[in-house]
This record gives sequence, structure tokens and C-alpha cells, in this order.
Amino acid sequence: MLSALRSVVVTTILLIYPYLVYLGLEKGIVWFAPAVISGIYLCQGLKAQDAKIKLIKITVALVLILGAIFFQSVTAKLLPIAIQLMLMHFFGRTLVNGPTLIERFVRLEFPDFIPGIVEYCRQLTWVWTGFFAFNAVMCAVLALWAPSSWWAIYTGILIFVMTGLIMVGEYIWRHFKFPDMEIPSVKSSAKNIMNNSREIWRDVHAN
Repeated sequence: MLSALRSVVVTTILLIYPYLVYLGLEKGIVWFAPAVISGIYLCQGLKAQDAKIKLIKITVALVLILGAIFFQSVTAKLLPIAIQLMLMHFFGRTLVNGPTLIERFVRLEFPDFIPGIVEYCRQLTWVWTGFFAFNAVMCAVLALWAPSSWWAIYTGILIFVMTGLIMVGEYIWRHFKFPDMEIPSVKSSAKNIMNNSREIWRDVHAN
């Protein structure tokens, strides 16, 4: 119960992070948002059992807190770029090592694939990899050359809107692509992702 509550709190903070940065820029406390994220990473790092993960988490925490002190505006806007690059890498590396990330999740619901599913999962993984790469570029461009309000709107609203549109569009297209396949509901697929994302994340990084 406590673990689930911590996950909800951390997720909420990450979701409202762009707003916290924008508010910090407006109020002259831009250090606040990266300091909060630094605290989260530090706590996660200290509790991590894996030595590699512990080192990464603590290092990120130290970099963020130093950035919050010496390079406040740049550091505050760096996190969304880092998240998009991390997701791009997470999806993209499975295109090289295989099986693709989408295939790993689909196989949890469909152990026996019908013809064309593996290729479709690969194409879809390419779409998500390209989407995250595009977002990383846009976040960087807006962070460097656009007003802070534009950056906040894109990272805090538009990214999630586009993510939702891709998911809905793919769900609809899937019915046309595989009309004879029994397709699980959006709720079932979301539950599958939530329940197995950590295990698959570890599996991907182990390969």
C-alpha cells in the first residue's frame, strides 16, 4: 500500500513538473522543481538493492542538486529532454537486440502470434522511438529559444495529448489491420503494461 502511494506521488510530481518549473521561473524559485526531483532520486538510490541502479540514481540526484544551485534555468528544463531520450533509448535498443518492446508486452496477452504480428510490433516500436526522438528535439528547442510558457505547454500538455492520440489511433488501426483477432480492451492493455513494465524494463536492460 505504501509503495503504491509513493508511486502515485512520484508520478503526480513528474506530471506537474513543467508547471512547477514555469511557476518557479515566474516566482524566482526555479531551483525548487529540480531540487524536488533530486530528492526523489536520492531516496530511490539509497533504497535500491542493485548497486548499478543505486549509483545511477544517486549520481542523477547529485547532478540535479548541483544544477539547481549553479545552472538553475537550464537544469530545470533538462529533465523532460532526459526522459524523452531515455524512452527513445528504451524502445530503440529493442529494435536492435529484439524482441521489440511492443512484442514483449503483446506476448504476455497472446503467447501464440498470428502471422504479421511480429512485423506490426516492430513497426509500432519504430513509431514510438521516432515520437520520443521528436519530443526530445522539440523540448530542447523550446528550452533554448522559446518563451517558458511555450515550453511548459508542450512538455506539460501537448506531449500527453499526442501520446493519447497515438494510442487511440493505433488501437483503432489495429482493428482494421487484424479484423479476425480478439483484441483486449484498452483497460486490459493498460493493466498489462502497469503490472509488467518493471519486469520488462529489467529484462531489456539485462540484454
